[in-house]
Amino acid sequence: MASTSLPGGTWTLGDLTVTRFGYGAMQLAGPWVMGPPADHDGALAVLREAVELGITHIDTADAYGPHVTNRLIREALHPYPDSLHIVTKVGANRDRQGGWPPARDPQSLRRSVRENLGNLGLDVLDLVNLRLGNAEGPQPGPVAEAFETLVELQRQGLIRHLGLSNATPEQVAEAQAIAPIVCVQNMYNLAHRQDDELIDALADQGIAYVPFFPLGGFSPLQSSALSAVAARLEATPTSVALAWLLRRSPNILLIPGTSSTTHLRENIAGAGLFISDDDHAELDKIGG
Repeated sequence: MASTSLPGGTWTLGDLTVTRFGYGAMQLAGPWVMGPPADHDGALAVLREAVELGITHIDTADAYGPHVTNRLIREALHPYPDSLHIVTKVGANRDRQGGWPPARDPQSLRRSVRENLGNLGLDVLDLVNLRLGNAEGPQPGPVAEAFETLVELQRQGLIRHLGLSNATPEQVAEAQAIAPIVCVQNMYNLAHRQDDELIDALADQGIAYVPFFPLGGFSPLQSSALSAVAARLEATPTSVALAWLLRRSPNILLIPGTSSTTHLRENIAGAGLFISDDDHAELDKIGG
């Protein structure tokens, strides 16, 4: 493994030590996360480069493709190094129109866990996030039946740790009353700050917060303040946005995705950007 120093250091998810700068595999699938990548060998190269650079946290889901990213991860990296931890999600399927219909009934969750195990080539999944809500974001509603199904699979030895994705604070509390969680994965970035209180509460409990769409998702972050800070630091807005997230709270883990080894290296370098107190205060106003 290369000696590249990753920004942010490490965090512990239960008994798993992971780099705070991770890699999200969603973009390895085809357009709109459907079908195979245009460049199969290039996708494998990105995964191998991520591990070579020292990343020990890869985020995926068998719904990506579907089945595409997990099979790519297995092809590129199996047998996995002991230091590498793969985090996956269950709770949604894909339809032929590219939608994400919920699949949180016990039968669907058990099938999804088995498919993740098979496509990744694993006997046990390090961490499984239960995906809640819908494409519009978190939605209120009970989580007990779905979460208890995953707890049952955890007791059977198929899952090490549990988390939630796309969840409301109330759903986080409901799940925690059933069994421990080690992370929450929600949409969050400089411009979408609805989880500020949740991030701080989780940090107090030693629970990780993993923002998806850290750069704005399919519509990249655009802000005059972000552009101004980036220009002053002679950096890209992407670099500033990632560096801000790492500084925002020590429990934030990054999983920016890319299908390019060049962009992967640029993201890593950018996340290590130093942001002064004044610049940080200016950036904080974006989501205010």
